[in-house]
Amino acid sequence: MTVDAPDGRGAGTTVLCVDDEANILASLKRVLRGAGHQVLSAPGGAEALEILSRRPVDVVISDMRMPGMDGAQLLEAVRARWPQVVRILLTGHADMASTVAAINRGQILRFVHKPWDEAELLGAVAEGLERLALQRERDRLEALTRSQNDALKDLNAELESRVQARTAELAEANDKLRRNHLKAIRVFSSLLELRGAQLAGHGRRVAEMARDIARKMGLPEAEVMDIFVAGLLHDIGQIGLGDALLGRPLARYDDTELAAYRRHPMLAEPSLMALDDLQALVPLIRSHHERHDGSGFPDKLAGAAIPLGSRILAIADAFDDLQNGHLADVRLTALEARTVMRRARGTQFDPEVLDVFLHLTEPAPPAVRIPPLPTAALEPAMVLSQDLISGRGLLMLTAGHTLTASLINRIREFEAREGSVLDVHVAPRG
Repeated sequence: MTVDAPDGRGAGTTVLCVDDEANILASLKRVLRGAGHQVLSAPGGAEALEILSRRPVDVVISDMRMPGMDGAQLLEAVRARWPQVVRILLTGHADMASTVAAINRGQILRFVHKPWDEAELLGAVAEGLERLALQRERDRLEALTRSQNDALKDLNAELESRVQARTAELAEANDKLRRNHLKAIRVFSSLLELRGAQLAGHGRRVAEMARDIARKMGLPEAEVMDIFVAGLLHDIGQIGLGDALLGRPLARYDDTELAAYRRHPMLAEPSLMALDDLQALVPLIRSHHERHDGSGFPDKLAGAAIPLGSRILAIADAFDDLQNGHLADVRLTALEARTVMRRARGTQFDPEVLDVFLHLTEPAPPAVRIPPLPTAALEPAMVLSQDLISGRGLLMLTAGHTLTASLINRIREFEAREGSVLDVHVAPRG
């Protein structure tokens, strides 16, 4: 192998010339070196392949007729192992069949007849180098695109992970806010009921029964929650009624007192006016004393004109009122209340909703009862399985609340101050 350095005018490309005739190689080197190329030479195909295996080469110019491995075979081997190398074949006029074979098998760029024209030869090399530069630029851009795409995928994955984490954090925060909001409403509902002994816990019981009916009817959970909160606040209008009035059953109201009482569903709207999140509850509360036959109050609505949530609340409200002595001096059992309500099917109560209620409250076989714990037996991390209610019926903690050491101490101190015994129901561990 021989190497001739360029004269500095070219672009620093390397051309490998292969021919078994020394004078041909000398002529090729003269022409190519004059154009600024670095020139390598080999006397045959085997030597050329050995050079290619050791050094980068841009262009191979090979004679067709050589002993051993001819030009077509050499360029075919070059194509197989170094497909990016530009391949040019030197042929005689009598070598057309071999030239066609070289074109087909070696996929050469150009063939140049001997004796060659210098301009034609240099033009073929220039064309090949231009194609090689375009191919290299294409390969570079494709590699850059792949790299950028991979980086973009990694960035998108990271952003998606961050978005999911942030979304989870916001969902957790919103859920906590919703739970705290609901707890505040439940506590407020219990405070409203402290003025009337028979009303203690009424809003909570109505809300829970209404929620169970709504779920049994397959209503969307958002609608179920609205009905539940409306149940907690359905008697908010009674805040303006006197204590003496609230302490007596409806059966002992005179006409003036009854008229005042029947205004309480309408008073919810001004009471809740400032609370945007509770505006959807106002129609439910306003209509919870309407009757299916249109004889209720305050608007004499009938049938489907009564909001479904109000029809559900009316049943839950009546069921609890019949048992707590709010309607009459006589307190009914749950079974007796069901019997009385069944008789009002289609008159006072929506038949479909009442049927769901009756099915839901069908007496079940006695379940295994887990006794409540005394406060002395409470331990941190225990979870309430039922609401914790004070001796006066005030909601203290909601079901699902996890006890802490400080909270247990506050419960025990409250119990000691009130002089009452609290029954605390906790979920089984494990």
